[in-house]
Amino acid sequence: MSSDGPSSSDPRDDGDRNPMEEMLRQLGINLGPDGQVDLEALIKQMQSRLGAMGIFPGAPGSTGIPWEQTRQAARRVASLQGDDPTPSRASQHGLADALRLVDSWLDEASDFPALQSQPVVWSRADWVEKTFSAWQRITEPIVTSIASAMGRMLTEQTGDAPQELAGLTQMLTPMLDRMASQMYSMQLAEAIGKLSGEVVSGSEIGVQLLSTSQVALLPTNIAAFADGLDVSSDDVLLYITLREAARQRLFESVAWLGPQLLAMLEHYAREIRIDGHALEESIDIESMQDFTPEKLAEVSQQLQGKLFEPARTAEQLEILGRLETLLALIEGWVDHVTAQAAGRWMPDEPQLAETLRRRRASGGPAESVFSSLVGLELRPRRVRDATNLWAALRGKRGTGGRDAVWHHPDLMPTAADLDDPLGYVNPDPALRPGDDLDAELQKLLTEESEGD
Repeated sequence: MSSDGPSSSDPRDDGDRNPMEEMLRQLGINLGPDGQVDLEALIKQMQSRLGAMGIFPGAPGSTGIPWEQTRQAARRVASLQGDDPTPSRASQHGLADALRLVDSWLDEASDFPALQSQPVVWSRADWVEKTFSAWQRITEPIVTSIASAMGRMLTEQTGDAPQELAGLTQMLTPMLDRMASQMYSMQLAEAIGKLSGEVVSGSEIGVQLLSTSQVALLPTNIAAFADGLDVSSDDVLLYITLREAARQRLFESVAWLGPQLLAMLEHYAREIRIDGHALEESIDIESMQDFTPEKLAEVSQQLQGKLFEPARTAEQLEILGRLETLLALIEGWVDHVTAQAAGRWMPDEPQLAETLRRRRASGGPAESVFSSLVGLELRPRRVRDATNLWAALRGKRGTGGRDAVWHHPDLMPTAADLDDPLGYVNPDPALRPGDDLDAELQKLLTEESEGD
């Protein structure tokens, strides 16, 4: 067959061609005058053509992101964030010394025990490697959604195809899966690689991305964070070590916490609705010959920030509310415990805490990555409310009573409790203070502070 299009004897003019037939012609696959085709020969031609385009469909049903390729691409993006030297032994020794000191502070400030694992210092590439499996789990449902949307788009455009060709959409499904996977993998690699240049510790974004609880710091990023602060580098290291140690103690002691956060993110991802109009604007099914790897990269860039429908389902809104509350409770607890632990020993603690609050208020490392990868504007806006709640709870019940709340999800404060921390601290209405809630809360916080 010639790949130059139909001969002049073809009884069907351009206006009569079905988009499916036109797509096949664009791929160099012509049909006979009666629209019939040898499907076995067609499959071989399609596989050869797709291979030349850099898309390898594989066996029917084989879907998913090319993870190894994505991991390598994320490392390349990480390398573009600046020098990324292998951490020195001096950095490792410095972290070990800092952790021994802050662990002694945390033993008094928290009911959760110290970790048994050894602390580690990582390069940005190390962070990519060590957190990559968690990113796989979070983002894989999205690829399925993108591929399904592309399949619906193809079906809609080829709805009036001849009967023999109507079944071709099923044969093309693996191709669409691979296209969706490769387009999204580019976005995933870029987001993870850029995030590796911002985070200062293994779990700074508030989600447990590590396979085991461990204090992990990124010295290169910490140096960039400290640049311009009127605080010694030793104090910056102590402060970040303290926060990460507190957070990892929490994840290690509260077995349900890390898995539940990841499960909620996965659930949100499964509910994502892909914006079909954005796909149609970026992908022309009838011009498949243009889909070289370079074209896929261009389409991926065009779809940045446009893949997800802006409207959320009721289920997504409910998950989002629970996620924001739980993240606020985690970061609020870390803020409170860090201030409690460092208050007597670090005069610069208030300045460092304010710097981190501004970093978080401006979006922080987490918001940009979750927005681009999951369409999730995840900003724990209520961290300050959560901090006040934990402080009030400690003032009422002590450190052990405060931390005991984490032992079961049913005991955890809700969004309504963040609105009424005194009601949570004093659940019996007869024991609640008067109407001046701000004054009563301030009294509890003052008593809690004076008790340190």
